[in-house]
Amino acid sequence: MKPLFHPASEDITIEGILHALADPVRMHIFAEIAAAGGPLTCSPFLEVDMRPIPKSTLSQHFRVLREAGLIRSERKGVEMHNSVRQEDLHPRFSPLLKAIVQAHKEQVGRDALRRRRVSRR
Repeated sequence: MKPLFHPASEDITIEGILHALADPVRMHIFAEIAAAGGPLTCSPFLEVDMRPIPKSTLSQHFRVLREAGLIRSERKGVEMHNSVRQEDLHPRFSPLLKAIVQAHKEQVGRDALRRRRVSRR
């Protein structure tokens, strides 16, 4: 297997971060990994919002997050363990990422409330 690409911390850009988090599935993945406080495998993300995600598509999402510098992925046996690159992101992007994750959390809550209201009608 070829080694995974992780950009150097000085090569992480705001444009790369915003591009990676512009996709709702990648935003969900990043928010969940950030909330976990430790490494997560890819398995919990085979389904997002009750929709199955093919493994190949999921791999692509993780690659985009990794190449943007948001996560670090490590192979451990047959599993890939993913964690937020706190030490690289915190000095330059911490307030931005906290705001984005918080906005995502609020949006998900509003969407869930809206769906519940619609389903009651």
